[in-house]
Amino acid sequence: MKYKFCQSCGFPLKKDKNGGGTEKDGTLSEKYCSMCYMDGDFLTPPEIDNAERMQKFCIEQMKASGMNGIFAWFATRPIPKLERWSK
Repeated sequence: MKYKFCQSCGFPLKKDKNGGGTEKDGTLSEKYCSMCYMDGDFLTPPEIDNAERMQKFCIEQMKASGMNGIFAWFATRPIPKLERWSK
């Protein structure tokens, strides 16, 4: 299966400046972006352990980078349906 969006945060994988996250062996991840996943591990703090916390975390990060809060809220709505959180 080819993913269009990071299965952790929902970021469009084609917009990832690094081409995606990496697995332990250095290959590109097919599921996760470079902001969420590197060397086979998630980069989010350990307390980010469910979809609701990930949404809040992403909104904070997006607003800190200058994004409009309403757009950030809207952009994070699909997070609960992503593979990492839907288990």
